[in-house]
Amino acid sequence: MFAGSLLLACAVVAVPALAGTLPDHEEFDAALQVPFRSTGVRPVTMHFSYPGATPGTPVAWEVTLLGHDGSALRTWQGHSTIGTGSTQAQVLWDGLDRNSKAVSAGYVTIRLRAIALDSATAARIGTGQPDQALTLAQQQAPELIEEQRYDVQVGNVAAPVMPHFQALHQHTSTSTSTSTLSPMSAVSAGSLPYTIYFGNLHSQTNHSDGGGVLSTCTGAQNPQSAPYGPADAYQYASNEGLDILMTSEHNHMYDGSTGTNTSASPTTAHNLYQSGLQAASTFNAAHTNFLAIYGMEWGVISNGGHLNIFNSPSLLEWEYNSSNQLIGDVFTAKSDYGSLYTLMKTNGWVGQFNHPASSGQFNAGGADLGYTADGDTVMALAEVLNSSAFSTNTTETETSRSSYEPAFNILLERGYHVAPSSDQDNHCANWGASYTNRTGVLIPNGTALSLSAFLDAVRARRVFATEDKTGQIVLTANSHVMGERFSNSGPLTLTVNYASSAGHTVQRVQVFEGVPGSNGTIATTSSTATTTITPANGDHFYYAKITQEDGKQLWSAPVWVTQGAGGGDTTPPTVSASESGSSGTITLSASASDNVGVTKVEFYVDNVLKATSTSSPYQASIDSTTLSNATHSLVAKAYDAAGNVGTSSAVSFSVSNSTGGDTTPPTVSATESGSSGTITLSASASDNVGVTKVEFYVDSALKATSTASPYQATLNSTTLSNGTHSLVAKAYDAAGNVGTSSTVSFSISNSGGTATELVKNNGFESGTTPWTQTSGVINNTSSEAAHTGSYKAWLDGYGSAHTDYVRQSITIPATATKATLDFFMHIDTAETTTSTAYDTLSVQVITSAGKYVTLATWSNLNAASGYVEHTVDLSAYIGQTIQINFYGVEDSSSQTSFVIDDVSVKSQ
Repeated sequence: MFAGSLLLACAVVAVPALAGTLPDHEEFDAALQVPFRSTGVRPVTMHFSYPGATPGTPVAWEVTLLGHDGSALRTWQGHSTIGTGSTQAQVLWDGLDRNSKAVSAGYVTIRLRAIALDSATAARIGTGQPDQALTLAQQQAPELIEEQRYDVQVGNVAAPVMPHFQALHQHTSTSTSTSTLSPMSAVSAGSLPYTIYFGNLHSQTNHSDGGGVLSTCTGAQNPQSAPYGPADAYQYASNEGLDILMTSEHNHMYDGSTGTNTSASPTTAHNLYQSGLQAASTFNAAHTNFLAIYGMEWGVISNGGHLNIFNSPSLLEWEYNSSNQLIGDVFTAKSDYGSLYTLMKTNGWVGQFNHPASSGQFNAGGADLGYTADGDTVMALAEVLNSSAFSTNTTETETSRSSYEPAFNILLERGYHVAPSSDQDNHCANWGASYTNRTGVLIPNGTALSLSAFLDAVRARRVFATEDKTGQIVLTANSHVMGERFSNSGPLTLTVNYASSAGHTVQRVQVFEGVPGSNGTIATTSSTATTTITPANGDHFYYAKITQEDGKQLWSAPVWVTQGAGGGDTTPPTVSASESGSSGTITLSASASDNVGVTKVEFYVDNVLKATSTSSPYQASIDSTTLSNATHSLVAKAYDAAGNVGTSSAVSFSVSNSTGGDTTPPTVSATESGSSGTITLSASASDNVGVTKVEFYVDSALKATSTASPYQATLNSTTLSNGTHSLVAKAYDAAGNVGTSSTVSFSISNSGGTATELVKNNGFESGTTPWTQTSGVINNTSSEAAHTGSYKAWLDGYGSAHTDYVRQSITIPATATKATLDFFMHIDTAETTTSTAYDTLSVQVITSAGKYVTLATWSNLNAASGYVEHTVDLSAYIGQTIQINFYGVEDSSSQTSFVIDDVSVKSQ
């Protein structure tokens, strides 16, 4: 062991075993606590948590002092033993390097690496001896190593000069009016037009494994066993001074277990989730200055990672009971993040990556933290720091905190547009009270706090993370605010703005720069609060990090900049694709050229990103067994530094894995009975080995899944419009072969009385009343013609990152038997792709509880001349007051215009 004072290290005689697969939050975790400043010996405290470990499990650890250039100046090594779920270790640093010389003034990094030597880990790396464990794990299983870093100040370092910043209005849930100002400053006419709302967007109650009594809470609770539920959590957080609390319940625990309860009732699970939504709605109605959010934490840490979904009205599940009933509302395959992202995009759901690891999690397209276009649309936040999930601290002084900043950086480099968040993951009944960290959300001044306003801000990435609830950080770039995506030419001025209501000051500023989609590394581009640079042509992101004089940190959301000099490169690369092989390892190849230079080539198989190549020859290899035995489509996309994209023609290829296994797809036929009320969908399916499930698709939309013969499902006919529909059944076997039935046509005829129009000013000819819109949507400009009359609603069409909406509140009578939305829409676009939905228009319902439900989505791929009539069934909302919301989202280039007219909702 190197020189230093080791306060806790225990010898290990044997390697204890683990008892089966561990439930969520019983895995190994490490945290690091170091004073940012010190005039004497500095303690370095390591917190190790492993609730699922057998007592006596050893932990091997290494603390390294890294210099200004990243070189190792000094190292301490040791090992500790897990007692009842956790332990600590500590070394004392006297300010000297390994040669007993004083480390020069500046900022240095303390790095902790640790591994828990349970039986599975020992078997994986070949030893249970702590003195060899980290070296062997680094070679054979680096994903098993927990790493934490923290920068500290050595000696006297001049603080940066900060620009004058008029502090933003800071809301507080305990105030009697949303106009109450924070003590930081009065808001002047020149300040940014936003109010900051501080929240904790990650916590649990007794709807899953949280809500534990503080005096006895030492870890995750047995699902539904603790005394405190969502309403208790919202009241506690409000009393604590938070503005927002999300109770994010584990989606797979609604069966009352951490595994699979084969006796569970789907109705019980459904009702529990709905009761949580109602608890949030009821609390919000009685507390207009506080936002209660109820949602789910989807996934399993050891099988891919956790993410939050903020606004799903339904419970997503993958577990079935012994009667082959899904213990939830919507089936989602466990650990299939790519499909989940697509489902979320289809429904307008918004998500957050929870405590992301740098490897081994969120695999999509064969890559950890893998990028998908759908994932980029829906995953808006990623945690950079949490306080301990099992803290019982109620004085905001918790010392065990974990950083996820490395994973945040990887997500940005993958191409995700995520803003940072900082939460508490409370499992005990101290929601928001364990530490001073918060997630800050910027909502426009004058906008009431609501779920829709929160989601709008999150979708815009106007969010920052802070360890200090009295501080605020806002990054601006020229005239743009953090979270924005914009094009720029010439100089770019980045300004890091800071304010504190508690009198804290800034000791350190760091501005980081990276290239989205490069899969590279970020670099520090500045250590000053105001920086003017001229970026190289192409795409960039920038975000800021502040360290206060007390060591607490704040992270801004990034800005995403497409830099291009006037008259610069506008020529996209040319690219062609090819594929070789039909089994084993197959090779994807591309030939690409550009007038300046190709920066990368992406390979898409069946519209899913599979690989990226950054140098010629552009090639990638994939395992054919990850694809089904069938014909597939390959498309290559080539990028240049200016952000131009060339897309190849689609190339068809076949996969035929002949390993002696099952390659025969099931045979399946479909039938339907009934034309009103409850209709029945049926299928007859057989296979040479066995059918595992049958899916029923109505008008190409998945409506139901059956896992046992007779393969049947029932459907409420009022969810379909009167007229002719198509039914297709798909049968699956255990080998992944899929058989598809012929299309069956059937008719729906739901009787109803006289139709009543519920939409006012449905042709927009009377101006904006009673519509709510983003600026300028309702207009009579001649550039886009109305369907009838002179006025229409024109959403997007700017050719830059932009979001528009137009909404109207209606009440569907409880006496109605059917309600139908009808409207005309014209879509024109400058996008040239034939495969990627860059710009989208969603028709949504916003419920009285503030939940967004996406009913249908169109994109630039649906562009056509003239208006097209569309109908959407609203019968599910009979008896409710809802908002009809047309929601358009446009990316940073190539305009798409969505023009809406003659909107009608008729009930009968």
